[in-house]
Amino acid sequence: MSSPVLFEETVPGGGHASLIVKRGQLLRIADLRGGANVALLLFNAAEKSERLNLPDTLKCQHTAKLTKGHCLYSDMGRVLAAIVADTCGWHDAIGGVSNAEEVREHYGAGRYQELRNAFYRNGTDNLLVELGKWGLGLADLLMTVNLFSRVDVTEAGALDFVPGNSQAGDTVDLYAPMNTLVVLTAIQHPLDPHPEYAPKPVKLTLSAADPQVADICRTSCDENVRGFLNTERFFL
Repeated sequence: MSSPVLFEETVPGGGHASLIVKRGQLLRIADLRGGANVALLLFNAAEKSERLNLPDTLKCQHTAKLTKGHCLYSDMGRVLAAIVADTCGWHDAIGGVSNAEEVREHYGAGRYQELRNAFYRNGTDNLLVELGKWGLGLADLLMTVNLFSRVDVTEAGALDFVPGNSQAGDTVDLYAPMNTLVVLTAIQHPLDPHPEYAPKPVKLTLSAADPQVADICRTSCDENVRGFLNTERFFL
């Protein structure tokens, strides 16, 4: 990772955060204990009606998983972030994010009245809290990338969560070729079968980066070449 480090923050399990990763900066997200899941949304910071489009992201790169060399596309065909490094190897793009009812059914009540700040949180409400800080709301809560999680599809067409996909110390590096609003929450995957509410913390590290770090993504397929050109045209 390039230096100097511009910003560091630890997001506790069940916590949430948002920040603008400026053009030419790199955001590293680290799984501190293993078994983390980070539900992630991305927006064009200058025009927030432009946001992450996961169907186009998967379709244009002919993949059902996300890892090093892949780009995260907006609905305008621009690259909001590029995965330039990844020690985990598989990030889920189809499993979605938890809501309050799902958390209650899976883990029990976990109310604030009894647990205070240890109450059971859910991904939907966490993301809505962060979206509200940027003038966004429920209509802007679309499909999320679940960093550090793996979901397979069985021969019968069912979704199968794979435990142990991420180990302590695993990292994923997101390079921003445009000013990108990142909204995230460190919350358990909605398909995680673990019976206890135990979301894991992650560390965010923001730094400046050489644009050449994104070459592995730019050149991985013809569509990514066009995606980067579309992104660069935005700044002409």
